[in-house]
Order: sequence, then C-alpha cells, then structure tokens
Amino acid sequence: MNQVLVIGAGPAGMAAARAARMAGASVVLLDSSNEIGGQFWRHLPGSRPSRREKKLHHGWSLFRELSDFLEGDSGCRIVRQAQVWAIETHDRPTVHVVIGTSDGTERDRESFIPDAIVLATGAHDRTLPFPGWDLPGVFTAGAAQALAKGERVAVGERVLVAGAGPFLLPVAQSLVKTGSRVVGVLEASTALPLMRGWLPRPWQLLGAASKGIELGGYIAGQVRHRIPYRLGRAVVAAHGKDRVESVTTARLDANWVPIVGTEETVVVDAVCVSHGFTPRLELAIAAGCALTESRFVRVDTKQLTTTPGVFAAGEITGIGGVDLALAEGDLAGHHAAGATSPSARSTRRRRVFQGFAARIEAAHGIREGWPTWLTDSTIVCRCEEVDYGALCATAQSTASRSLRSLKLSTRAGLGICQGRVCGRSIETLLAGVTGRALGDATSTDRRPIASPIRIGELADRAAINALRKENHGKRRN
Repeated sequence: MNQVLVIGAGPAGMAAARAARMAGASVVLLDSSNEIGGQFWRHLPGSRPSRREKKLHHGWSLFRELSDFLEGDSGCRIVRQAQVWAIETHDRPTVHVVIGTSDGTERDRESFIPDAIVLATGAHDRTLPFPGWDLPGVFTAGAAQALAKGERVAVGERVLVAGAGPFLLPVAQSLVKTGSRVVGVLEASTALPLMRGWLPRPWQLLGAASKGIELGGYIAGQVRHRIPYRLGRAVVAAHGKDRVESVTTARLDANWVPIVGTEETVVVDAVCVSHGFTPRLELAIAAGCALTESRFVRVDTKQLTTTPGVFAAGEITGIGGVDLALAEGDLAGHHAAGATSPSARSTRRRRVFQGFAARIEAAHGIREGWPTWLTDSTIVCRCEEVDYGALCATAQSTASRSLRSLKLSTRAGLGICQGRVCGRSIETLLAGVTGRALGDATSTDRRPIASPIRIGELADRAAINALRKENHGKRRN
C-alpha cells in the first residue's frame, strides 16, 4: 500500500487526503494548527463549540463531511501541531517534522519518507506598506477574520476594510458578526480594470454560478448594515499615537497612484487591509519544485510538480479560492495514491475555477504605482524596522543587483518572519531603486529552514539526557 503524506489540512489538503484514502493509499495528514480546516474553515475548538458555526462558514457541511471521513478512517493518521521545518531531497524527499506546542521545548521529532507528498500549504495575506501600517490596530484582513472566526474577537468598534479583491467582502461580514461597525470597504482597483477582468465572455462564469450566489449574500449584508463600498480608493496612511485613531484615504488612478486633492480622513480604531495573497512556497522550493513566471508551483494535469512524487494543490499553484483548492486537492490525492482515472467532476471544476482565478488577478491584481504611497520614513520591514529611505539609500550606495547582498546590507527581510510579510514588496522596491531586475536566482520565498527550531531539538535526546546524568553525578561528587 502506498503511503501519501499530505502537508496542510485546509480545503486542498483535506480533499487530497480523502481522495488518496479512497484510492487505497495510507495517509498521514500534517497541520501546524490544533484544528484541521485551514484558514478557510477556521472555527472554535471542539472544547467550546458554537451552535451557530454553520452560519459563520461557507461550505460548513462539506467541512463536516471531510473531517468526519478523515477522523473516522483508521488508514488516515492526522498529526496536529506538526511543524515541517525542513525537506531534504535525496533519492526520495525526506520530510522532517517537530510535533508539539509551537516554540515548545519538548517537542517530538519525526521524519517521513513517503511514496508521495501532496503540498497544500496555502497562502497568507499580502499587505502593501503605507505610512503608519505598523501601528497597533492595523490588521491584515486575514488576521481580523481569523480572530472573528476562531476566537469571536472584534478587532475594533469602528473598522475600515481596504485593499483589493473579493476577499474584502467576507472579511467585512465576519467583522459585523462580532459586533464591529464597518464604516466602509475600499477596493483599490478602478472600474475599468474590474470590467476588463469580469465582463468578457460571461458564459464562462456559468460553471461558477455558486460564486454569484455567494456574492449576492455579501451584497445583501453590505446593504443591510449600510456599509459603503467604494472603487478606486485606498488607505494611504494611518495615524495615531499608541494605536490607530484615523486613516487617510485617497482616490487612485488605474495604476494605483493617489490623485492629489482627493484625500479624506476617516476616524477608526482599527483598519483591516489585504492586497491579495502570497503563496507559502518554502517547502515546495526545498523539495526542488520549479515555479512559474508568476511564482506559483508549476504542476501538470495530475497536479504533479517537477519533482517526482511531489504533488501540489491549492493556493500555492494559483490564488483561486476554495472551489479550485478542493478540485486540485482531489486530483492531487488521487494521482499521489497511484490511481489512474481522475474524477471528471474535479477536472471540470479545476478548469472552471482556474478561469475564475485568472479573472481575479486581471480585475484586482496589484498595480505598479503603489510605491508612490510611501515616504522616506515609512517602515517597509517591520521586523528589522527598515524604512523606505534607508532601503533606497543603502541600495543606491552599494549599487548591487544581488537580492542576497541587498538583504544583508539593508537588513530588510532578515527578521523573525523571514520576509513572509514584506518579502515580495521589498523585492519590488529594490528593483525600482536599482532600475533593473535583481540579478541572482533567488527570492525571499527561499527558506531552507522553513520553521524555527532550537539547536537542542536537533540533537539526540538520549545523548543529551546521558550527558546531563553524567554531569549531575560529577557535581554530587
């Protein structure tokens, strides 16, 4: 029986695990969280469930179906609090994991050499920097939604949601359900790019009709709660002393350059911002998987990457939402188990929602004028507190085209998040300063140690205990 290791227990990973089991493989499903479901199905823990959970999630019945199947199947081992800290590539990839409380001191170590791996590591929010984005009270939209869904915590009383993409609407809905007053939703894209992205060949959207129903629900909620929705407008600065107290918004042109004279001040105690998502590529890169020009994992029709035995599904292959993730996960799990006849339904839905993903990028993708929001004192790397002026001055003085060299000289992207928050933006800004593409074949997504691990955890525990016992005996003598 083949063993399939699935990394990530969000929609794509859960679908892959079920498909692999149904195809006859044994499955190990890893996730760093205490609960399966990923960011999309983030929910209260089983120890304190909500009677209204179904009303707070799209596709909750599907989640229950998947989780009940996997939890009740003896051929599927679910490992929670599992941090994959490295992947080694030899004849077959070896996956190294620590299991236990994040940053704990007594975590268990385990290594897997499966017959096939499905990478379903998902994505995280991308937030473009602006003056004041490091103030307390400025949240990524994903973090605000996670607090709302997973903890029922309101991030503020008067909240503004801003950025780009359809994700802004469910975030606003989640905030309202926690008791926040959402004073507006600002979409950075202007009307023309939105029409160019969504209106051509409307018949191609028929297969994604469920998305129209979902959108209708969000619009109804916006109307019911009197939440303004404004196009071509963005938060370009946040203000406050100990936390955000107000923001400046401005109208943008089609290139996302603020239009002088259109600034408005909005009093808020929280602002939630998202400009799309960044795929979590550390493990895919460590496994030797090639990326596309747009920096997603390259896969074939089987969801197989360029590394033999390694499959990928979900947001790391393209930002397309839960429907695409489920279809890709089903296909990846099926083929990872060695089955030969893929689901026609999943193949069809993958094609439909890949088209839907392309429309999202065309309509809401980041435009190149956003750096005009920045001032010299704007923090661009929050971990290392590097501001835009220092970044530019250092890059100009070194005249380097190497990303690695520029990271070392500017310190940008070298902090505890290792560029997960700022990396893509730093790359864009450095390319703008140097006036040319960065010259080395690396990126801020390349992190050989994917998750922090203590040196003591890498050492042999039996040997450490023997040494402690020996030292203890010497002190007694």
